Amino acid sequence: MATTYKVLGQSVSVANTAVHGYTVPTGGNAVVSTVNICNRSTTSDLTYRLAVLPSGETLADKHYIIYDAVLAAKDAIGFTYGITLAAGDKIVLIAPTADFSMTVFGQEITP
Repeated sequence: MATTYKVLGQSVSVANTAVHGYTVPTGGNAVVSTVNICNRSTTSDLTYRLAVLPSGETLADKHYIIYDAVLAAKDAIGFTYGITLAAGDKIVLIAPTADFSMTVFGQEITP
């Protein structure tokens, strides 16, 4: 098995839509070490949600690891995790506007 340390994914929010910041490729696994979220709004403190969505499931309350947290305008926050993911699992961002950026860092493990 090969382990690659890298930026696993980057995405920009879409208003009130679940955006997949990273999806584990078929046949692989991953360990998410850090998730960075940035509020690019210059004027508004905004809320966001972060979820871990297992493959084949529909987003539900049980998947949220952050729910309606407030991030100040022009600010960013990083979370250090050790989230283990299997093939098809996703890291998901939901925000009320298109003002957020998310970067997911970690290790991708492939056969």
